[in-house]
Amino acid sequence: MSNDWKRRIRLFVQRFWQPTSACMTCMPGSWANVASVAHWTIAFKTGLLTGLLAVLLTFTPAAKLYGNRYGNAAMVGTLTMIGDTYAHTSHYRLPYVEHVLTGVVSGLLALLASYLFEDRARRIRAVWTRVFG
Repeated sequence: MSNDWKRRIRLFVQRFWQPTSACMTCMPGSWANVASVAHWTIAFKTGLLTGLLAVLLTFTPAAKLYGNRYGNAAMVGTLTMIGDTYAHTSHYRLPYVEHVLTGVVSGLLALLASYLFEDRARRIRAVWTRVFG
């Protein structure tokens, strides 16, 4: 398997978990319905659509944005908004508020992950070493 496809598979997995987590967080009643199959189905649809859009963008010049931490977070947030809009209608009174909120949370998760997991999770390993010796 070529390095391009390995990178795309890794990108899909990352772009799947971030929107899924954001969707589970932003849906009304998220923590009360964490075991709900319907709730997880919507979150998985959002993650799947976002992951597929992210992989499709690797074939365009927009793929350069994935190399920059902030460009990546902006792309993830925007793609999550699009994926969430197509996955379900908003559960909030105002239309599109839930989708925008989900996109913002997903972008922030991507930004946080870029800091925590860069250089083979160097920051996490350093904290682990300080705490547990």
